[in-house]
Amino acid sequence: MARIGVLTIGQSPRLDVTPAIQQIVGNEVTIIERGGLDRITPETLHLISPEGADTTYISKLRNGQAVKIGKTKLLPLLQEELTALENEVDIVLMLCTGDFPTLKTRKPILYPDRILTHTLRSILPEGEKIGLIIPLEEQREALSVKWDQSGFELEIEVASPYEESDPYAAGASLKKRGVSLIVLDCMGYQAEHKMKAKQGSGLPVILSSSLVARLAQEYVT
Repeated sequence: MARIGVLTIGQSPRLDVTPAIQQIVGNEVTIIERGGLDRITPETLHLISPEGADTTYISKLRNGQAVKIGKTKLLPLLQEELTALENEVDIVLMLCTGDFPTLKTRKPILYPDRILTHTLRSILPEGEKIGLIIPLEEQREALSVKWDQSGFELEIEVASPYEESDPYAAGASLKKRGVSLIVLDCMGYQAEHKMKAKQGSGLPVILSSSLVARLAQEYVT
């Protein structure tokens, strides 16, 4: 039986996301999950908080609580879990749209940020204006820098998949600013967030998790 590893930057299992991935890849595929924060306890949670100018990520703990994570503190924890996970699976799916060039693995790994940018380049002309919906205001600058290298003009709205937010209004705002397509730039977004953004904008909306899951399914089956 084919085995896909799902590596979250938070804690596993990700019951908010993995069931939808399982539905796409099929029940004949086994999903094995690990998380960068799996060994973090409530007492040590403060040790992974962002500091200074460090890149901030957001994910979920096992109890459903959203948590902000500093990238510098996350990387060694993530590498440790990845090294263990690669021995159990055929391919790894990174459950984050951030960029992790320092991670090392002997197995194929699907990085959503690379898949997103290459997919958009294949379907849109250079210079096209796209809209991003992102989880946190403090991610705006870093994501602008990252996406500026993609060759697209950007408009950004914030609507978190982990807290009370309004993807409908975010989609409507991006539509008014002339974007031709919207990307939900976090693996925590789900089909309901896509539906609301699509209803608000009337535009194509790319859900990162389903796009990457379909590629994983193509690889293992």
